[in-house]
Amino acid sequence: MKMKKKMYIKTWGCQMNEYDSSMISGILKQRKHYEITNIPEKADILILNTCSIREKAQEKVFHQLGRWKYLKKQKPDLIIAVGGCVATQEGKEIKKRAKYVDIIFGTQTLHRLPKMIDLSHKIKKTIIDITFPKIEKFDYLPEPYIPNISSFVSIMEGCNKYCSFCIVPYTRGKEISRPCDDIIFEISLLAEKGVREVNLLGQNVNAYKGNTFNGKICKFSELLRLIAEIDGIDRIRFTTSNPIEFTDDIIDVYRDTPKLVSFLHLPVQSGSDRILKLMKRSYTVSEYKTIINKLLNVRPNIQISSDFIVGFPGETEQDFQDTLTLINDIKFDISYSFLYSPRPGTPAARLADNVTQNKKKQRLYILQNLINQQTTYWNKKLLYSTQSVLVEGVSKKNIMKLSGRTETNRIIHFTGSPDMIGKFINLKITDYYRNTLQGHVIES
Repeated sequence: MKMKKKMYIKTWGCQMNEYDSSMISGILKQRKHYEITNIPEKADILILNTCSIREKAQEKVFHQLGRWKYLKKQKPDLIIAVGGCVATQEGKEIKKRAKYVDIIFGTQTLHRLPKMIDLSHKIKKTIIDITFPKIEKFDYLPEPYIPNISSFVSIMEGCNKYCSFCIVPYTRGKEISRPCDDIIFEISLLAEKGVREVNLLGQNVNAYKGNTFNGKICKFSELLRLIAEIDGIDRIRFTTSNPIEFTDDIIDVYRDTPKLVSFLHLPVQSGSDRILKLMKRSYTVSEYKTIINKLLNVRPNIQISSDFIVGFPGETEQDFQDTLTLINDIKFDISYSFLYSPRPGTPAARLADNVTQNKKKQRLYILQNLINQQTTYWNKKLLYSTQSVLVEGVSKKNIMKLSGRTETNRIIHFTGSPDMIGKFINLKITDYYRNTLQGHVIES
């Protein structure tokens, strides 16, 4: 019996990259009969799906490829493929510096991998395809396999906002929305296979405007309502949204659609209007707070998380204090914060980076400490409460326990039976840690 070939996929970055890697895996399974392996040495193809958000992202890629170079020497027929945002941004440089790389593909051309693999075997030269063929890749979605209880679904790609610090518009392209009917069909198939919760993905998910079968445009708020009508789907999440397009019609969905969870990740980046202007974020602190207040009016129990960039060029002590004031005012839940570092090719990279590294680190420590205090505040509020939890499976921390997720995105560990997996269970919160909860099942 002929042995199936094996693929090893290493993924860096955001949830969109994780989604893309699952697409790559599914496509190569169905069209090339590859099996996944977690051991690089056993692979016939090594795939690196890259991210360009973090500092020194390019060098991180070359370090990884340098390690794989030795595997290539031991196994000359091994294919090395590099995809994702760094590949889109630095494709020619990768070919120049790592001549042993066989395939370089972009965020919008991953579906072409099977043909690129065939071509690589024939011509023995580096193949590059980092073009932007709109949203063609979603026409090649693999058939749904047995998914998790909660699944990601990409509804759009790219971004038109061109924030001064962000590389995404240059690596993911302009905003392109998937047709509404394709999304509803995909989610319906997932529901038939037991998915109970979907998490809608996009670089700027609330900018969604997809075509419908009758030639009309479906807005994000309308898409949310259509998904809520699908039998079997009981929770809807989405990430990441932009305050610029967080319009009143979306807030209305929170008012009348219980399936949309009471948790929102809405990146603000800074609490200073002056810095927001330099970032080209196109909203003010006051406008951001207005959105939050409107949400609280229709969902008083909603919890908000955010993103913060610390030490943006020109950030003064007062700018930083304004950010802390906003954090105190909103009482953000678990949030993400980063030291500013210039991304080559972005407008902000041309600004004088006049905040010292030590000062950035000091400010980041203060900001994260405040966020941690507020996370503890929200954890304490949950203590002894009853929460509806979607049970996802065996706990990664203790195989004798199960774990699930509350509506407000908290992971909770508890003692239960295997038949609870995939169901909603009422749990009483008995203890909390920084990012997780403990609970026990409430008998019905």
